[in-house]
Amino acid sequence: MSTENPSGWITAADVARKAGVSRSAVSRTFTEGASVSPETREKVQRAAEALGYQVNMLARSMIQRQSNLVGVVVKGFDDPFLQSLLGPITHHLALRSLAPLLMDASEPAQLAKSLRHLLQYRIAGVILTSGTPPIQLAKEYLRLRVPVAMINRAPDLEGVDVVNSDHFEGGAIAARALLAKGARQLVFLSSATATYSARVRGEGFVQTLQPAVQAGKVVLRSIQATAASYAGGFEAAQTLLSDAAAPPDGVFCANDVLACGLIDGARRQFGLSVPQDFQVIGFDDVPMAGLSAYALTTLRQNVDALAESAVTCLAERMLEPDMPSRTLQLPVALVDRATLRS
Repeated sequence: MSTENPSGWITAADVARKAGVSRSAVSRTFTEGASVSPETREKVQRAAEALGYQVNMLARSMIQRQSNLVGVVVKGFDDPFLQSLLGPITHHLALRSLAPLLMDASEPAQLAKSLRHLLQYRIAGVILTSGTPPIQLAKEYLRLRVPVAMINRAPDLEGVDVVNSDHFEGGAIAARALLAKGARQLVFLSSATATYSARVRGEGFVQTLQPAVQAGKVVLRSIQATAASYAGGFEAAQTLLSDAAAPPDGVFCANDVLACGLIDGARRQFGLSVPQDFQVIGFDDVPMAGLSAYALTTLRQNVDALAESAVTCLAERMLEPDMPSRTLQLPVALVDRATLRS
């Protein structure tokens, strides 16, 4: 360990000495877009590799007054769809030399502290994921001139880019699929704490069925589970299936975990089976939906496209903060498994 570098960490100065170049040449070599000759770049890279040098991003962020960190705000980590979204977000951030800093917004009392926590890292931007992190967070980031992108949220904030799946069309697809399979006693199952996405899915389902309802060809109900979870779906089976006089023959669930809970509730509490006794469609296509125990027909969201689009929007807004708000809508696709009749 040299007296010039008592910490033992390899520094840019160490690389400069080994390569026989200036300290600023090392900095330019590892700064994207900076001007440096091919010969100097090769010398620096060879020296850095030999020494095991890594760029000190924290030090760079202090100098530039901005880090390469992007806040990714979630409301809890138990939602399977959210879990499937975090990997692609991380991947697409990494492709742009950005890194995620996760913030859990599930505890309202901790929001102010969490907000300060992110800002202390001089974050380059924020992505608010699907679910219900409070919109006040987005407003506060905007006030502080931090770029914001949102996924599966209402496009109602000026200066924020939003990337949504086509939830309305997804609900419409579910309605048409159930009608085509002969369902006439139809239910939309959501929850009392429904997200923006779930509400729009329900609107697509209900509006598509209105002509048939008005013609007296179908009966349509909307039921709210206690929660948009497996347990909520399991409990909802009691409400939906206990009335033998008017059992549903087609149920569209606002998400897959509700649908899987409903299927298990029907089996265990009533001895019913899907699709023989009633048909079910979910939404999201989380891994659980594809298990043989459920083989759930569902609407698939393209998580990679959602993540890539959100990261791209955020990166562009980081370069041009005052551009007009943008809303992108991505298609969903019906994945037909075994919960619709053949």
